[in-house]
Amino acid sequence: MLESSALSAGAPEVLVGGAALSAPVRWVHVSDSPGVARLLEGGELLLTTASAWPAEPAELRALVGEFVRAGLVGVVIELGAHYRYVPAVVVEAASAAGLALIALHREIKFVSVTEEVHRRIIDDQTAALRARDDVRTLFTSLALRGAPADYIVERLAHTLRAPVVLESLAHEVIVAGLADADPAVLRDWQERSRRLGDDGDDGRSIVPVEARGIRWATLVALAGPGHPAGRRAVLEQGATALALGRLADPDGDDWARLGRRRLMDALLGGRYGSADEVAALLGAARIDLPGTALLGLAIDGAAAEDVEAAADVVGGRALCGSPRGADERAAGWMPVLVAVPSATAFAGAAADRFHARLRGDGPPPRVSVGPRVEGAAAEDAVPRVLDSLEQALDLAEVGDLREGAVHWVVRHPLVRFVSSLRGDHRLLEHGESLLAPVLAAAPARRRDLLAALSAIVAHPGNRTAAAAAAHVSRSVFYQRLDLAERLLGVDLDDGEVVAALHLALVVHRAHRSPGLALSRGRSASRADRYDDRDERGRR
Repeated sequence: MLESSALSAGAPEVLVGGAALSAPVRWVHVSDSPGVARLLEGGELLLTTASAWPAEPAELRALVGEFVRAGLVGVVIELGAHYRYVPAVVVEAASAAGLALIALHREIKFVSVTEEVHRRIIDDQTAALRARDDVRTLFTSLALRGAPADYIVERLAHTLRAPVVLESLAHEVIVAGLADADPAVLRDWQERSRRLGDDGDDGRSIVPVEARGIRWATLVALAGPGHPAGRRAVLEQGATALALGRLADPDGDDWARLGRRRLMDALLGGRYGSADEVAALLGAARIDLPGTALLGLAIDGAAAEDVEAAADVVGGRALCGSPRGADERAAGWMPVLVAVPSATAFAGAAADRFHARLRGDGPPPRVSVGPRVEGAAAEDAVPRVLDSLEQALDLAEVGDLREGAVHWVVRHPLVRFVSSLRGDHRLLEHGESLLAPVLAAAPARRRDLLAALSAIVAHPGNRTAAAAAAHVSRSVFYQRLDLAERLLGVDLDDGEVVAALHLALVVHRAHRSPGLALSRGRSASRADRYDDRDERGRR
Protein backbone atom coordinates (compact mmCIF):
# COMPACT_ATOMS: atom_id res chain seq x y z
CA MET A 1 0.00 0.00 0.00
CA LEU A 2 2.87 2.35 0.74
CA GLU A 3 3.84 2.09 -2.93
CA SER A 4 0.32 2.86 -4.17
CA SER A 5 -0.10 6.18 -5.98
CA ALA A 6 -3.01 7.27 -3.75
CA LEU A 7 -1.08 6.82 -0.49
CA SER A 8 2.36 7.90 -1.69
CA ALA A 9 0.83 11.28 -2.64
CA GLY A 10 0.57 12.03 1.10
CA ALA A 11 4.37 11.80 1.61
CA PRO A 12 4.11 8.90 4.07
CA GLU A 13 6.62 8.53 6.90
CA VAL A 14 6.95 5.14 8.55
CA LEU A 15 7.12 5.63 12.31
CA VAL A 16 6.76 1.94 13.25
CA GLY A 17 7.70 -0.52 10.53
CA GLY A 18 9.93 -3.59 10.34
CA ALA A 19 8.02 -6.86 10.45
CA ALA A 20 4.76 -4.94 10.95
CA LEU A 21 4.90 -3.79 7.31
CA SER A 22 4.62 -7.42 6.15
CA ALA A 23 1.11 -7.81 7.55
CA PRO A 24 -1.51 -8.46 4.85
CA VAL A 25 -4.26 -5.85 4.61
CA ARG A 26 -7.72 -7.41 4.36
CA TRP A 27 -9.60 -4.10 4.13
CA VAL A 28 -9.22 -0.32 4.65
CA HIS A 29 -11.39 1.50 7.21
CA VAL A 30 -11.73 5.28 7.55
CA SER A 31 -12.71 6.73 10.93
CA ASP A 32 -11.73 9.44 13.45
CA SER A 33 -13.83 7.95 16.22
CA PRO A 34 -11.99 6.72 19.33
CA GLY A 35 -14.57 3.90 19.58
CA VAL A 36 -13.84 2.49 16.13
CA ALA A 37 -12.21 -0.65 17.56
CA ARG A 38 -15.61 -2.25 18.29
CA LEU A 39 -16.50 -1.94 14.57
CA LEU A 40 -13.44 -3.82 13.32
CA GLU A 41 -13.16 -7.54 12.51
CA GLY A 42 -9.38 -7.85 12.11
CA GLY A 43 -6.95 -7.37 9.27
CA GLU A 44 -7.97 -3.75 8.56
CA LEU A 45 -5.77 -0.71 8.02
CA LEU A 46 -7.18 2.43 9.66
CA LEU A 47 -7.04 5.81 7.87
CA THR A 48 -7.64 8.72 10.27
CA THR A 49 -6.96 12.37 11.03
CA ALA A 50 -7.28 11.49 14.77
CA SER A 51 -9.42 14.62 15.25
CA ALA A 52 -11.62 12.91 17.89
CA TRP A 53 -8.89 11.04 19.69
CA PRO A 54 -8.39 11.74 23.40
CA ALA A 55 -5.67 14.08 24.59
CA GLU A 56 -4.49 12.27 27.71
CA PRO A 57 -1.40 10.05 27.21
CA ALA A 58 -2.94 7.21 29.22
CA GLU A 59 -6.08 7.27 27.13
CA LEU A 60 -4.03 7.29 23.88
CA ARG A 61 -2.04 4.29 25.11
CA ALA A 62 -5.29 2.49 25.94
CA LEU A 63 -6.69 3.37 22.50
CA VAL A 64 -3.70 1.78 20.77
CA GLY A 65 -4.25 -1.31 22.95
CA GLU A 66 -7.86 -1.50 21.76
CA PHE A 67 -6.69 -1.30 18.15
CA VAL A 68 -4.29 -4.20 18.70
CA ARG A 69 -6.92 -6.36 20.41
CA ALA A 70 -9.36 -5.68 17.55
CA GLY A 71 -6.80 -7.10 15.07
CA LEU A 72 -5.92 -3.85 13.36
CA VAL A 73 -2.77 -4.28 11.21
CA GLY A 74 -1.81 -0.62 11.00
CA VAL A 75 -2.77 3.02 11.46
CA VAL A 76 -2.22 5.85 8.97
CA ILE A 77 -2.54 9.31 10.57
CA GLU A 78 -2.87 12.38 8.36
CA LEU A 79 -1.10 15.31 10.05
CA GLY A 80 -2.37 18.88 9.92
CA ALA A 81 -6.06 18.60 10.75
CA HIS A 82 -5.50 17.64 14.41
CA TYR A 83 -1.87 16.70 14.99
CA ARG A 84 1.21 18.46 13.72
CA TYR A 85 3.14 15.33 14.75
CA VAL A 86 2.16 11.97 16.12
CA PRO A 87 2.30 11.93 19.92
CA ALA A 88 5.29 10.04 21.31
CA VAL A 89 3.04 7.88 23.51
CA VAL A 90 1.22 6.60 20.38
CA VAL A 91 4.52 5.79 18.68
CA GLU A 92 5.81 3.98 21.80
CA ALA A 93 2.62 1.95 22.28
CA ALA A 94 2.46 0.97 18.58
CA SER A 95 6.13 -0.01 18.59
CA ALA A 96 5.70 -2.14 21.70
CA ALA A 97 2.69 -3.92 20.16
CA GLY A 98 4.24 -4.36 16.68
CA LEU A 99 1.48 -2.24 15.09
CA ALA A 100 2.46 -0.48 11.84
CA LEU A 101 2.23 3.32 12.26
CA ILE A 102 2.50 5.76 9.35
CA ALA A 103 2.23 9.56 9.26
CA LEU A 104 1.08 11.49 6.16
CA HIS A 105 2.61 14.92 5.76
CA ARG A 106 0.26 16.00 2.96
CA GLU A 107 -3.50 15.97 2.70
CA ILE A 108 -4.92 13.26 0.46
CA LYS A 109 -8.34 11.92 -0.51
CA PHE A 110 -8.96 8.90 1.70
CA VAL A 111 -11.55 7.71 -0.79
CA SER A 112 -8.82 7.42 -3.44
CA VAL A 113 -6.85 5.15 -1.11
CA THR A 114 -9.83 2.93 -0.30
CA GLU A 115 -10.84 2.66 -3.96
CA GLU A 116 -7.35 1.68 -5.10
CA VAL A 117 -6.73 -0.80 -2.30
CA HIS A 118 -10.20 -2.34 -2.38
CA ARG A 119 -9.98 -2.73 -6.15
CA ARG A 120 -6.71 -4.59 -5.76
CA ILE A 121 -8.08 -6.78 -2.96
CA ILE A 122 -11.14 -7.68 -5.03
CA ASP A 123 -8.99 -8.32 -8.10
CA ASP A 124 -6.78 -10.65 -6.03
CA GLN A 125 -9.81 -12.47 -4.68
CA THR A 126 -11.23 -12.83 -8.19
CA ALA A 127 -7.89 -14.16 -9.44
CA ALA A 128 -7.81 -16.61 -6.51
CA LEU A 129 -11.32 -17.84 -7.34
CA ARG A 130 -10.38 -18.23 -10.98
CA ALA A 131 -7.19 -20.08 -10.03
CA ARG A 132 -9.10 -22.38 -7.69
CA ASP A 133 -11.58 -23.14 -10.43
CA ASP A 134 -8.72 -23.96 -12.84
CA VAL A 135 -7.09 -26.23 -10.26
CA ARG A 136 -10.40 -27.93 -9.47
CA THR A 137 -11.04 -28.52 -13.18
CA LEU A 138 -7.54 -29.94 -13.70
CA PHE A 139 -7.62 -32.45 -10.87
CA THR A 140 -11.25 -33.41 -11.39
CA SER A 141 -10.37 -34.20 -14.98
CA LEU A 142 -7.40 -36.31 -13.84
CA ALA A 143 -9.61 -38.20 -11.40
CA LEU A 144 -12.30 -38.87 -14.02
CA ARG A 145 -9.69 -40.11 -16.51
CA GLY A 146 -8.26 -42.48 -13.92
CA ALA A 147 -4.82 -40.86 -13.99
CA PRO A 148 -2.25 -42.86 -11.97
CA ALA A 149 -1.06 -41.59 -8.62
CA ASP A 150 2.45 -40.77 -9.83
CA TYR A 151 1.13 -38.50 -12.59
CA ILE A 152 -1.21 -36.68 -10.19
CA VAL A 153 1.73 -36.03 -7.86
CA GLU A 154 3.81 -34.77 -10.79
CA ARG A 155 1.03 -32.34 -11.75
CA LEU A 156 0.83 -31.13 -8.16
CA ALA A 157 4.56 -30.44 -8.10
CA HIS A 158 4.32 -28.64 -11.45
CA THR A 159 1.37 -26.55 -10.28
CA LEU A 160 2.95 -25.58 -6.96
CA ARG A 161 6.47 -25.26 -8.42
CA ALA A 162 7.74 -27.14 -5.39
CA PRO A 163 8.53 -30.75 -4.44
CA VAL A 164 5.45 -32.80 -3.52
CA VAL A 165 5.66 -36.19 -1.79
CA LEU A 166 2.96 -38.81 -1.45
CA GLU A 167 3.98 -40.73 1.67
CA SER A 168 2.52 -43.79 3.36
CA LEU A 169 1.12 -43.74 6.90
CA ALA A 170 4.55 -45.03 7.95
CA HIS A 171 6.11 -41.91 6.34
CA GLU A 172 7.68 -43.94 3.54
CA VAL A 173 7.96 -42.16 0.18
CA ILE A 174 5.46 -43.66 -2.26
CA VAL A 175 5.85 -41.17 -5.10
CA ALA A 176 7.76 -37.89 -5.26
CA GLY A 177 7.37 -35.08 -7.77
CA LEU A 178 10.55 -33.03 -7.37
CA ALA A 179 9.74 -30.14 -9.76
CA ASP A 180 13.45 -29.83 -10.71
CA ALA A 181 14.49 -29.71 -7.05
CA ASP A 182 17.58 -31.49 -5.74
CA PRO A 183 16.68 -35.13 -4.92
CA ALA A 184 18.61 -34.62 -1.69
CA VAL A 185 15.36 -33.23 -0.26
CA LEU A 186 14.29 -36.88 0.05
CA ARG A 187 17.34 -37.93 2.06
CA ASP A 188 16.37 -39.43 5.44
CA TRP A 189 12.78 -38.59 4.54
CA GLN A 190 11.09 -41.07 6.84
CA GLU A 191 12.93 -39.91 9.94
CA ARG A 192 12.54 -36.21 9.16
CA SER A 193 8.86 -36.56 8.29
CA ARG A 194 8.12 -38.31 11.59
CA ARG A 195 10.00 -35.65 13.52
CA LEU A 196 8.41 -32.61 11.87
CA GLY A 197 4.81 -33.82 12.12
CA ASP A 198 2.12 -31.38 10.96
CA ASP A 199 2.52 -28.14 8.97
CA GLY A 200 5.59 -26.44 10.31
CA ASP A 201 7.59 -23.24 10.09
CA ASP A 202 9.66 -24.69 7.23
CA GLY A 203 6.92 -23.83 4.73
CA ARG A 204 5.53 -27.34 4.30
CA SER A 205 1.84 -28.00 3.67
CA ILE A 206 0.36 -31.37 4.63
CA VAL A 207 -2.99 -32.83 3.56
CA PRO A 208 -4.32 -36.36 4.24
CA VAL A 209 -5.53 -38.57 1.39
CA GLU A 210 -8.70 -40.10 2.76
CA ALA A 211 -12.34 -40.91 2.02
CA ARG A 212 -15.15 -42.81 3.75
CA GLY A 213 -13.23 -42.80 6.97
CA ILE A 214 -10.20 -44.52 5.43
CA ARG A 215 -6.86 -42.75 5.30
CA TRP A 216 -4.47 -44.21 2.74
CA ALA A 217 -1.60 -41.75 2.64
CA THR A 218 -0.47 -38.15 3.11
CA LEU A 219 0.46 -35.45 0.62
CA VAL A 220 3.34 -33.18 1.63
CA ALA A 221 4.28 -30.06 -0.34
CA LEU A 222 7.66 -28.61 0.59
CA ALA A 223 8.36 -24.89 0.74
CA GLY A 224 7.83 -23.01 -2.50
CA PRO A 225 6.31 -19.89 -4.04
CA GLY A 226 2.74 -18.89 -3.30
CA HIS A 227 -0.13 -19.89 -5.56
CA PRO A 228 -3.16 -17.67 -6.35
CA ALA A 229 -5.50 -20.47 -5.27
CA GLY A 230 -3.57 -21.08 -2.07
CA ARG A 231 -1.00 -23.85 -1.69
CA ARG A 232 -3.14 -25.87 0.69
CA ALA A 233 -6.19 -25.57 -1.57
CA VAL A 234 -4.17 -26.97 -4.50
CA LEU A 235 -2.89 -29.83 -2.36
CA GLU A 236 -6.44 -30.62 -1.21
CA GLN A 237 -7.61 -30.90 -4.83
CA GLY A 238 -4.78 -33.32 -5.54
CA ALA A 239 -5.65 -35.35 -2.44
CA THR A 240 -9.28 -35.53 -3.60
CA ALA A 241 -8.22 -36.81 -7.03
CA LEU A 242 -6.02 -39.46 -5.42
CA ALA A 243 -8.80 -40.55 -3.04
CA LEU A 244 -11.32 -40.81 -5.90
CA GLY A 245 -8.87 -42.95 -7.86
CA ARG A 246 -8.40 -45.24 -4.87
CA LEU A 247 -12.15 -45.57 -4.34
CA ALA A 248 -12.70 -46.34 -8.03
CA ASP A 249 -10.05 -49.08 -8.06
CA PRO A 250 -9.59 -50.45 -4.52
CA ASP A 251 -7.96 -53.61 -5.87
CA GLY A 252 -5.54 -51.79 -8.15
CA ASP A 253 -1.78 -51.47 -7.73
CA ASP A 254 -0.65 -50.70 -4.23
CA TRP A 255 0.68 -47.13 -4.21
CA ALA A 256 3.90 -48.05 -2.44
CA ARG A 257 4.59 -50.79 -4.98
CA LEU A 258 3.79 -48.37 -7.80
CA GLY A 259 6.37 -45.92 -6.48
CA ARG A 260 9.04 -48.59 -6.22
CA ARG A 261 8.32 -49.83 -9.75
CA ARG A 262 8.52 -46.28 -11.07
CA LEU A 263 11.89 -45.81 -9.35
CA MET A 264 13.29 -49.04 -10.82
CA ASP A 265 12.09 -48.17 -14.31
CA ALA A 266 13.72 -44.74 -14.03
CA LEU A 267 17.04 -46.24 -12.92
CA LEU A 268 17.12 -48.82 -15.72
CA GLY A 269 16.06 -46.18 -18.23
CA GLY A 270 18.92 -43.88 -17.17
CA ARG A 271 16.49 -41.19 -16.00
CA TYR A 272 18.61 -39.77 -13.20
CA GLY A 273 21.18 -37.03 -12.92
CA SER A 274 23.92 -38.41 -10.69
CA ALA A 275 24.92 -41.26 -8.41
CA ASP A 276 24.05 -39.10 -5.39
CA GLU A 277 20.56 -38.63 -6.82
CA VAL A 278 20.15 -42.41 -7.15
CA ALA A 279 21.37 -42.87 -3.57
CA ALA A 280 18.81 -40.32 -2.34
CA LEU A 281 15.98 -42.01 -4.25
CA LEU A 282 16.99 -45.44 -2.94
CA GLY A 283 17.18 -44.01 0.56
CA ALA A 284 13.64 -42.69 0.21
CA ALA A 285 12.63 -46.27 -0.64
CA ARG A 286 14.33 -47.40 2.61
CA ILE A 287 17.44 -48.79 0.95
CA ASP A 288 20.55 -47.15 2.37
CA LEU A 289 23.79 -47.96 0.57
CA PRO A 290 26.16 -48.05 3.59
CA GLY A 291 25.96 -51.38 5.40
CA THR A 292 23.89 -52.96 2.65
CA ALA A 293 24.61 -55.56 -0.01
CA LEU A 294 22.63 -55.26 -3.25
CA LEU A 295 21.98 -57.75 -6.03
CA GLY A 296 20.34 -57.24 -9.38
CA LEU A 297 17.85 -59.99 -10.23
CA ALA A 298 15.61 -60.88 -13.15
CA ILE A 299 12.59 -63.03 -12.29
CA ASP A 300 10.12 -64.77 -14.57
CA GLY A 301 6.93 -66.35 -13.23
CA ALA A 302 6.38 -64.42 -9.96
CA ALA A 303 4.35 -61.35 -9.00
CA ALA A 304 5.88 -58.29 -7.36
CA GLU A 305 4.16 -58.95 -4.04
CA ASP A 306 5.61 -62.48 -3.97
CA VAL A 307 9.09 -61.14 -4.70
CA GLU A 308 8.81 -58.61 -1.87
CA ALA A 309 7.62 -61.32 0.51
CA ALA A 310 10.49 -63.59 -0.56
CA ALA A 311 13.02 -60.82 0.10
CA ASP A 312 11.53 -60.34 3.54
CA VAL A 313 12.06 -64.05 4.26
CA VAL A 314 15.84 -63.57 3.89
CA GLY A 315 15.83 -60.32 5.88
CA GLY A 316 16.01 -58.06 2.84
CA ARG A 317 13.96 -55.65 0.80
CA ALA A 318 13.07 -55.76 -2.91
CA LEU A 319 12.29 -53.12 -5.50
CA CYS A 320 10.48 -54.53 -8.55
CA GLY A 321 10.43 -52.88 -11.96
CA SER A 322 8.10 -53.37 -14.90
CA PRO A 323 8.48 -56.74 -16.68
CA ARG A 324 10.23 -56.50 -20.05
CA GLY A 325 11.21 -58.82 -22.86
CA ALA A 326 7.67 -60.23 -22.86
CA ASP A 327 6.83 -63.18 -25.11
CA GLU A 328 3.81 -65.41 -25.62
CA ARG A 329 4.93 -67.81 -22.88
CA ALA A 330 5.14 -65.42 -19.96
CA ALA A 331 4.60 -61.85 -18.81
CA GLY A 332 8.31 -61.16 -19.21
CA TRP A 333 11.42 -60.89 -17.08
CA MET A 334 10.94 -58.53 -14.16
CA PRO A 335 14.00 -56.55 -13.02
CA VAL A 336 14.40 -56.66 -9.25
CA LEU A 337 16.85 -54.98 -6.90
CA VAL A 338 17.29 -56.93 -3.66
CA ALA A 339 18.98 -55.31 -0.67
CA VAL A 340 20.13 -57.38 2.30
CA PRO A 341 22.32 -56.51 5.31
CA SER A 342 26.02 -56.80 4.48
CA ALA A 343 26.37 -59.70 6.90
CA THR A 344 23.65 -61.70 5.11
CA ALA A 345 24.67 -64.17 2.43
CA PHE A 346 22.27 -64.43 -0.51
CA ALA A 347 23.34 -67.92 -1.52
CA GLY A 348 22.89 -71.54 -0.56
CA ALA A 349 20.12 -71.96 2.00
CA ALA A 350 19.12 -68.28 1.81
CA ALA A 351 18.70 -68.45 -1.96
CA ASP A 352 16.70 -71.66 -1.57
CA ARG A 353 14.37 -70.01 0.95
CA PHE A 354 13.96 -67.04 -1.37
CA HIS A 355 13.12 -69.28 -4.32
CA ALA A 356 10.77 -71.48 -2.28
CA ARG A 357 8.78 -68.42 -1.13
CA LEU A 358 8.65 -67.17 -4.71
CA ARG A 359 7.19 -70.40 -5.93
CA GLY A 360 4.23 -70.60 -3.58
CA ASP A 361 1.51 -72.80 -5.05
CA GLY A 362 2.18 -71.89 -8.68
CA PRO A 363 4.63 -73.11 -11.29
CA PRO A 364 8.31 -72.75 -10.38
CA PRO A 365 9.73 -69.36 -11.39
CA ARG A 366 13.08 -68.74 -13.04
CA VAL A 367 15.57 -66.43 -11.33
CA SER A 368 18.72 -64.82 -12.72
CA VAL A 369 21.06 -63.27 -10.14
CA GLY A 370 23.66 -60.62 -10.95
CA PRO A 371 26.91 -59.94 -9.08
CA ARG A 372 26.71 -58.90 -5.43
CA VAL A 373 27.55 -55.25 -4.71
CA GLU A 374 28.54 -54.18 -1.23
CA GLY A 375 27.11 -50.78 -0.27
CA ALA A 376 29.65 -47.98 -0.30
CA ALA A 377 29.90 -44.40 -1.48
CA ALA A 378 27.22 -43.58 -4.03
CA GLU A 379 29.62 -42.79 -6.88
CA ASP A 380 31.17 -46.24 -6.48
CA ALA A 381 28.16 -48.42 -5.64
CA VAL A 382 25.47 -47.05 -7.96
CA PRO A 383 27.16 -47.89 -11.31
CA ARG A 384 27.93 -51.42 -10.09
CA VAL A 385 24.35 -51.90 -8.84
CA LEU A 386 22.91 -50.89 -12.20
CA ASP A 387 25.46 -53.13 -13.93
CA SER A 388 24.36 -56.04 -11.72
CA LEU A 389 20.77 -55.48 -12.84
CA GLU A 390 21.74 -55.34 -16.50
CA GLN A 391 23.84 -58.49 -16.23
CA ALA A 392 20.96 -60.36 -14.58
CA LEU A 393 18.64 -59.26 -17.39
CA ASP A 394 21.21 -60.21 -20.00
CA LEU A 395 21.54 -63.71 -18.59
CA ALA A 396 17.76 -64.03 -18.34
CA GLU A 397 17.12 -62.97 -21.92
CA VAL A 398 20.20 -64.47 -23.57
CA GLY A 399 20.88 -67.59 -21.51
CA ASP A 400 18.90 -70.78 -22.06
CA LEU A 401 17.67 -70.96 -18.46
CA ARG A 402 15.67 -73.92 -17.28
CA GLU A 403 12.51 -73.38 -15.28
CA GLY A 404 12.28 -73.65 -11.53
CA ALA A 405 15.89 -72.79 -10.78
CA VAL A 406 18.17 -69.97 -9.64
CA HIS A 407 20.87 -69.05 -12.17
CA TRP A 408 23.93 -67.00 -11.24
CA VAL A 409 25.59 -64.62 -13.69
CA VAL A 410 29.04 -65.46 -12.29
CA ARG A 411 28.52 -69.06 -13.42
CA HIS A 412 27.81 -68.02 -17.01
CA PRO A 413 30.98 -66.18 -18.12
CA LEU A 414 30.26 -66.71 -21.82
CA VAL A 415 26.92 -64.93 -21.59
CA ARG A 416 28.62 -62.04 -19.77
CA PHE A 417 31.24 -61.89 -22.53
CA VAL A 418 28.65 -61.82 -25.32
CA SER A 419 26.53 -59.22 -23.51
CA SER A 420 29.51 -56.91 -23.05
CA LEU A 421 30.34 -57.12 -26.79
CA ARG A 422 26.76 -57.18 -28.06
CA GLY A 423 27.32 -54.32 -30.51
CA ASP A 424 30.49 -55.75 -32.06
CA HIS A 425 29.72 -56.70 -35.69
CA ARG A 426 32.51 -59.32 -35.67
CA LEU A 427 30.76 -61.25 -32.91
CA LEU A 428 27.49 -61.22 -34.84
CA GLU A 429 29.28 -62.24 -38.03
CA HIS A 430 30.83 -65.20 -36.21
CA GLY A 431 27.47 -66.48 -34.99
CA GLU A 432 25.72 -65.90 -38.31
CA SER A 433 28.38 -67.47 -40.50
CA LEU A 434 28.92 -70.54 -38.32
CA LEU A 435 25.20 -71.29 -37.91
CA ALA A 436 24.09 -70.15 -41.38
CA PRO A 437 23.38 -73.65 -42.81
CA VAL A 438 21.25 -74.53 -39.79
CA LEU A 439 19.43 -71.19 -39.77
CA ALA A 440 18.61 -71.60 -43.45
CA ALA A 441 16.92 -74.98 -42.88
CA ALA A 442 13.15 -75.43 -42.79
CA PRO A 443 11.57 -74.00 -39.61
CA ALA A 444 10.78 -77.31 -37.87
CA ARG A 445 14.18 -78.80 -38.72
CA ARG A 446 15.97 -75.61 -37.67
CA ARG A 447 14.32 -75.67 -34.25
CA ASP A 448 15.27 -79.33 -33.74
CA LEU A 449 18.88 -78.76 -34.76
CA LEU A 450 19.30 -75.66 -32.61
CA ALA A 451 17.87 -77.56 -29.63
CA ALA A 452 20.28 -80.44 -30.22
CA LEU A 453 23.27 -78.09 -30.55
CA SER A 454 22.25 -76.19 -27.40
CA ALA A 455 22.05 -79.48 -25.51
CA ILE A 456 25.44 -80.73 -26.67
CA VAL A 457 27.27 -77.49 -25.74
CA ALA A 458 25.52 -77.49 -22.35
CA HIS A 459 26.62 -81.09 -21.70
CA PRO A 460 29.93 -81.55 -23.57
CA GLY A 461 31.18 -85.11 -23.44
CA ASN A 462 27.92 -86.49 -22.05
CA ARG A 463 25.54 -87.19 -24.90
CA THR A 464 23.13 -89.13 -22.68
CA ALA A 465 22.58 -86.03 -20.52
CA ALA A 466 22.41 -83.87 -23.66
CA ALA A 467 19.68 -86.10 -25.16
CA ALA A 468 17.71 -85.85 -21.92
CA ALA A 469 18.09 -82.08 -21.96
CA ALA A 470 16.76 -82.02 -25.53
CA HIS A 471 13.79 -84.19 -24.46
CA VAL A 472 14.34 -86.79 -27.21
CA SER A 473 15.59 -90.37 -27.32
CA ARG A 474 19.31 -91.03 -27.78
CA SER A 475 18.79 -92.44 -31.27
CA VAL A 476 16.85 -89.36 -32.44
CA PHE A 477 19.40 -87.11 -30.75
CA TYR A 478 22.31 -88.84 -32.55
CA GLN A 479 20.49 -88.51 -35.87
CA ARG A 480 20.12 -84.77 -35.32
CA LEU A 481 23.76 -84.39 -34.37
CA ASP A 482 24.84 -86.28 -37.50
CA LEU A 483 22.69 -83.98 -39.64
CA ALA A 484 24.09 -80.89 -37.88
CA GLU A 485 27.66 -82.08 -38.48
CA ARG A 486 26.95 -82.60 -42.20
CA LEU A 487 25.27 -79.20 -42.60
CA LEU A 488 27.94 -77.31 -40.67
CA GLY A 489 30.88 -79.35 -41.88
CA VAL A 490 32.31 -79.75 -38.37
CA ASP A 491 33.20 -82.48 -35.89
CA LEU A 492 31.15 -82.16 -32.68
CA ASP A 493 33.75 -84.21 -30.80
CA ASP A 494 36.25 -81.39 -31.32
CA GLY A 495 36.43 -79.21 -28.19
CA GLU A 496 37.35 -76.09 -30.15
CA VAL A 497 34.35 -76.61 -32.44
CA VAL A 498 32.03 -77.07 -29.45
CA ALA A 499 33.39 -73.86 -27.88
CA ALA A 500 32.88 -71.92 -31.12
CA LEU A 501 29.35 -73.31 -31.46
CA HIS A 502 28.58 -72.39 -27.86
CA LEU A 503 29.62 -68.82 -28.56
CA ALA A 504 27.62 -68.73 -31.79
CA LEU A 505 24.48 -70.03 -30.06
CA VAL A 506 24.74 -67.45 -27.30
CA VAL A 507 25.17 -64.68 -29.89
CA HIS A 508 22.18 -66.04 -31.81
CA ARG A 509 19.96 -66.01 -28.72
CA ALA A 510 21.20 -62.54 -27.80
CA HIS A 511 20.13 -61.06 -31.10
CA ARG A 512 16.80 -62.87 -31.06
CA SER A 513 15.89 -61.46 -27.61
CA PRO A 514 13.00 -58.99 -28.12
CA GLY A 515 13.48 -57.28 -24.78
CA LEU A 516 17.17 -56.61 -25.31
CA ALA A 517 16.74 -55.59 -28.93
CA LEU A 518 14.21 -52.98 -27.88
CA SER A 519 15.94 -51.76 -24.74
CA ARG A 520 19.36 -51.36 -26.30
CA GLY A 521 18.33 -50.36 -29.81
CA ARG A 522 20.01 -53.32 -31.53
CA SER A 523 19.32 -53.90 -35.18
CA ALA A 524 17.62 -57.10 -36.31
CA SER A 525 19.97 -59.93 -37.17
CA ARG A 526 19.63 -62.40 -39.98
CA ALA A 527 18.17 -64.86 -37.47
CA ASP A 528 15.40 -62.36 -36.79
CA ARG A 529 14.64 -62.18 -40.47
CA TYR A 530 14.44 -65.98 -40.58
CA ASP A 531 11.95 -65.85 -37.70
CA ASP A 532 9.84 -63.30 -39.59
CA ARG A 533 9.82 -65.58 -42.62
CA ASP A 534 8.76 -68.52 -40.46
CA GLU A 535 5.92 -66.49 -38.98
CA ARG A 536 4.66 -65.58 -42.45
CA GLY A 537 4.84 -69.28 -43.41
CA ARG A 538 2.76 -70.28 -40.39
CA ARG A 539 0.14 -67.69 -41.29
